[in-house]
Amino acid sequence: MKAVVLDAPGVLRHGEVPDPQPFGERPVLVRVGAVGVCGSDLLRVGHGTAYHYPLVLGHEFSAVVEQPPAGSRFSPGDRVAVFPLLPNPDDPLTEIGEPALGSGYDYFGSRRDGGLAELLWVPERNLVPVPASMPLLHAAMVEPAAVALHAVRKLSVPAAGSALVIGAGPIGALAAQWLRVLGWSRVLVADVDPRKRAVMADLGFETIDPGDPAAGGTVAQVLAATGRGVDAAVEASGLPATLLQTLEATAPRGQVLILGDLKGDVTIGRALISSLIRRELIVYGTWNSTIGPAGHSEWDMVVDAVATGRIALAPLISHAAPLETAPELFADLLARRQWSNKVLFAISPEARSEAAALAAGESALAGAR
Repeated sequence: MKAVVLDAPGVLRHGEVPDPQPFGERPVLVRVGAVGVCGSDLLRVGHGTAYHYPLVLGHEFSAVVEQPPAGSRFSPGDRVAVFPLLPNPDDPLTEIGEPALGSGYDYFGSRRDGGLAELLWVPERNLVPVPASMPLLHAAMVEPAAVALHAVRKLSVPAAGSALVIGAGPIGALAAQWLRVLGWSRVLVADVDPRKRAVMADLGFETIDPGDPAAGGTVAQVLAATGRGVDAAVEASGLPATLLQTLEATAPRGQVLILGDLKGDVTIGRALISSLIRRELIVYGTWNSTIGPAGHSEWDMVVDAVATGRIALAPLISHAAPLETAPELFADLLARRQWSNKVLFAISPEARSEAAALAAGESALAGAR
């Protein structure tokens, strides 16, 4: 089968690899539909952070069931999203439904080969059904949408609550949408990229340009817009400076959510620490997402919200490229030769057809929310 393999830091190749072998409990053979690129994938390719080599990347992916086990709730042809974390059954945190907080777990596209391949075996419990009408490109975005949902569910929603999201990349854009879905009355989104701000404005959000010299920086604009700061601030850029801005832009007894993976060390000065104490801020960390009994997990909530149009995915997609272009496209992304938002690779014939429709602006996909 064809796959994209990371042979060494910075060395990606597209070519033939052996077919995958079944593993785990009740393995299901799937044909990979589409795969999303995460910031962690760029780090593995460009900065040598992979656990091992060679490695097939891809932990955000959709698939079509090819060969289910006997008695499966899935049938050949069913569309699914794939939960990438393979729990460690011996970890006590797995027993209470929090495998991502434990240790010793496995992970598609990170600790074992992932979705940038034509075929994969996946334990049945890791498959989340999606409607037959859901594009495979969208089903591949269930994972980041679930990560964003898992994060913002930590926040308590006050009456007429206001929130700020710093960073309008895919995760930040999804977090902003979830805040609105979950009842936040006012959501502001800050990003230095005018094209990403335009996407969020088209989705109905108030946007902030941190670089506007006439308006001041992000914090000044938030204070001007709200009078006292926001009830919750979400850091989704991964920059030390933006983390400090979330702390500064939050109102007394507000909440701060650290969603971005910081790209450097951060120093919090004594004055800001004193301010955090006196404002009685609550600071949350967040990691990954969870699945539970069928129909009752964060992933099922995502599937329902996407299927009913409450979460928009199509406006976030900047690329839906063929698998064979991955080495060149990764190089361009790392060198910032191309603007990007959500980058997807279309692998199966169905996903390639969806990508062609998206490129042509056909309503079947381009109009899908």
